[in-house]
Amino acid sequence: MITGNIFHHRKNSWPPEEYVSRNTLQLFDFDSAAPPKHAWRRRLNSHANILKEFSVTFMEAIKMVRLGIRLWSYVREEASHGRKAPIDPFTRESCKPSASQGVPLGGMGSGSISRGFRGEFRQWQIVPGTCNTSPVMANQFSIFISRDGGKKKYASVLAPGQHEGLGKTSDEGISSWGWNLNGQHSTYHALFPRAWTIYDGEPDPDLKVSCRQISPFIPHNYRDSSLPTAVFVYTLVNTGKERAKVSLLFSWANSIGGISDLSGEHVNEPFIGEDGVSGISNVSKNCGPFHRTAKGNPPVTFAVAASETQNVNVTVLPCFGLTEGSFVTAKKMWGKMMEDGQFDRENFNCGPSMPSSPGETLCAAVSASAWVEPHGKCTIAFSLAWSSPKVKFLKGSSYHRRYTKFYGTSERAAQDLVHDALTNYKCWEEEIEKWQSPILKDKRLPEWYKFTLFNELYFLVAGGTVWIDSSLLSSDVKNDQDPPMKVERKDVKATEDEMNCRHGTVFEHTSTSCSNGSAGVGIKQNGDSTITRKKRTSRQFSHHLKSQDQLDGDEDVGRFLYLEGVEYIMWCTYDVHFYASFALLELFPKIELNIQRDFAKAVLSEDGRKVKFLAEGNYGIRKAIGAVPHDLGTHDPWKELNAYNIHDTSKWKDLNPKFVLQVYRDFAATGDMAFGIDVWPAVRTAMEYMEQFDRDDDGLIENDEFPDQTYDAWTVHGVSAYCGCLWLAALQSAAAMAQQVGDKFFAETCKSKFFSAKIAFEKKLWNGSYFNYDSGSSSNSKSIQADQLAGQWYTLSSGLPPLFDEFKTRSALQKIYDFNVMKVEGGRMGAVNGMHPNGKVDESCMQSREIWTGVTYAVAANMLLAGMEEEAFTTAEGIFIAGWSEEGFGYWFQTPEGWTIDGHFRSLIYMRPLAIWSMQWALSIPKAILEAPKINMMDRILISLATFSLSLPETGVRKIANKAGCFGNSALQCTC
Repeated sequence: MITGNIFHHRKNSWPPEEYVSRNTLQLFDFDSAAPPKHAWRRRLNSHANILKEFSVTFMEAIKMVRLGIRLWSYVREEASHGRKAPIDPFTRESCKPSASQGVPLGGMGSGSISRGFRGEFRQWQIVPGTCNTSPVMANQFSIFISRDGGKKKYASVLAPGQHEGLGKTSDEGISSWGWNLNGQHSTYHALFPRAWTIYDGEPDPDLKVSCRQISPFIPHNYRDSSLPTAVFVYTLVNTGKERAKVSLLFSWANSIGGISDLSGEHVNEPFIGEDGVSGISNVSKNCGPFHRTAKGNPPVTFAVAASETQNVNVTVLPCFGLTEGSFVTAKKMWGKMMEDGQFDRENFNCGPSMPSSPGETLCAAVSASAWVEPHGKCTIAFSLAWSSPKVKFLKGSSYHRRYTKFYGTSERAAQDLVHDALTNYKCWEEEIEKWQSPILKDKRLPEWYKFTLFNELYFLVAGGTVWIDSSLLSSDVKNDQDPPMKVERKDVKATEDEMNCRHGTVFEHTSTSCSNGSAGVGIKQNGDSTITRKKRTSRQFSHHLKSQDQLDGDEDVGRFLYLEGVEYIMWCTYDVHFYASFALLELFPKIELNIQRDFAKAVLSEDGRKVKFLAEGNYGIRKAIGAVPHDLGTHDPWKELNAYNIHDTSKWKDLNPKFVLQVYRDFAATGDMAFGIDVWPAVRTAMEYMEQFDRDDDGLIENDEFPDQTYDAWTVHGVSAYCGCLWLAALQSAAAMAQQVGDKFFAETCKSKFFSAKIAFEKKLWNGSYFNYDSGSSSNSKSIQADQLAGQWYTLSSGLPPLFDEFKTRSALQKIYDFNVMKVEGGRMGAVNGMHPNGKVDESCMQSREIWTGVTYAVAANMLLAGMEEEAFTTAEGIFIAGWSEEGFGYWFQTPEGWTIDGHFRSLIYMRPLAIWSMQWALSIPKAILEAPKINMMDRILISLATFSLSLPETGVRKIANKAGCFGNSALQCTC
């Protein structure tokens, strides 16, 4: 547990008074208008430098040349089918990445739009797996101020002038607008899911303006957190001696980024809604009442609106264009606002606009005007919503998004969303503040940690998330050209007493009845023989998973996907989810359990289609029974697993242990016995599958002299610290879970194997101060790996006994701190993955020399669990300094997988940095885990210590795994 007053190092304190004058802060001290005490801050005139992209060294390029050729061919082949390869290092975005990001908009899983700290709307991810990074510059907030009967006027776009072609007075487009904001006295303050922009006397010296951005990201609220909407609340304070007429303008182009605005057939239509909510929706004439998107993607509807009150008048301009041929040009629109501060009220009656022509960009604008008395205050609220009800994946399957369960699929959904956002945002804020307040008020925690903890959650919105309504799964569209992934299931029945009792569960077994009348499943082996599964003994389990569609309504929170990263387009990449999942488990545990159910179902499935693995050029099957998949797919998730094809991940050594560790942690944290019973057959199967990798029968798995784990460019020889430690932890977790669900035999088997494996692990790897990278004799076998105690991290996070004695744990962590952390720029960059014992960075491959952000957070959590608080926060602070601080590289709200010591990033907007929530987990272990019964690995062993097989002979799981390559395209049929 964390102790008090331990932080004597620099705290990176960011008091708001250093960015906003105290007087202005006092003026905004009401209705949440003032920026919070703890937040990430930036001045609007800060330079958004171009980021430095990663490149391989000459020697690394030589080693990977064959992989590069095969990958290039694969990328081109996918492109010929109109698909993007999940990993494509050859294609670069036209918009170079820059240090310009801010808090994204909207809830989870309904598409996302990011908003830069200077106000630009960018990073469009409405279509799953597609990210358009360039900002749409027509999308802006602008302000118009008139004083003294119009003798004093101010007008400006509320963003620093960054648009090309400024000053061209003859231009009829947005270059003609007033890009007058300098940004010197304007600041941005971010505390996800909210952000504040304070305009302290810009452009009018006597007007203070606060813009508060609010999105419905509310932990444990599975309804509102799925909504694609955001609110912008402007608070105006007139410090002058004259009353001022203030008009705010929200302009919006029909675009989802890229060139989608030029597709034509766009129609805008004004609306007046209930409770004074009025605005404009974008529709398309020829593909239903929706915005037309490129390449046949599902349609999108936008709505922009403002709240009309007694003091606030809302008017609209349904259409304006960006070129001279437009009926109303952007220049004319701006002139109208300069002259009148509002549009004609009759515009609400004009009905749908004429459809736009191909190549023409159609825009709309909503204005909200108010008089602000001298020393008076006023609030004006806008909202934005986008509705793309249908998710369609490239290989045929389509689903309805989660929010459609509450708003339906019609074109009115966007209008209903902006209305509800404007009427409910205060309730959202109350819930957000209630969630964040205990952490923000904890004086023991460094300030940088508090706001970085919340801001790293941006990925759950901007990480390409998809959240679908699972009740619609049965009506999805199937591509008949692709053979389905087949699932083997058998039944397991639990009595009512078992479901209500957490421990000592006993299962009643039934054999399955097959379509041919025989019990068991027939599997073709070598073309001329059949293995028939035999009936389990009373100590064995047959396989069954509850279908998502069978969940009760109260439990059904749909199904959730998130990308490994916007550059690595694979859904729910499991070796990375291992680090990121703490955030979901803490904030949305039902989503986390459903992801585990998806992977549990996948463990018991096999897809025999042939795949070429690009690292070696060999072929294998897409998915083997018993192997945890690397990911849930790319172009047909849940149905075509393992989009990753660099290596054969059925031979990876970390995925199965990670599945067991995550499942047990989730089981212990939630106390959900039904979940435990659902997934236990998959847990046991995953453990049985790993037995094939213990080739010397010492209980410990060996690696296979290729990068067979999450460090997929870092070769391992023999026993490895990373995978071996994960395996030890998995044995302990499997024993604990087996004991609690009533599989006593398997619990004792795992215990006996644990003893043997632990002895072998320490004998082969412990060198007196840390665990060697591996047991081989390569140049980096004695390297200090930052992640060497990953299994211990999960063990303690799950409330289980430590794997090693205190001396070994603290010694290894201290070695990591002294070498991997402090010998790299004095601890100001995080923990480098590999370090030689002579203090030089391990440069045997690109990943060994990288600093991985999520791994650094995980190492820091491990240190917290070991009682090394100061070392933990110093380690994690390096990620903040390099990634988030003003002196760093500019990775805020786009934290990459990693960076090199010279600051070159790899893979922006990446899943793994969510592991910072494992630090919060370590600081406040859930009560359910603290109070859970403890497993004692020293209890009496009921079976011989010489019996190392995890399964009885007739289970056949190991045999099936070894023979999986013989199945060809025939897969196991469901026999339930």
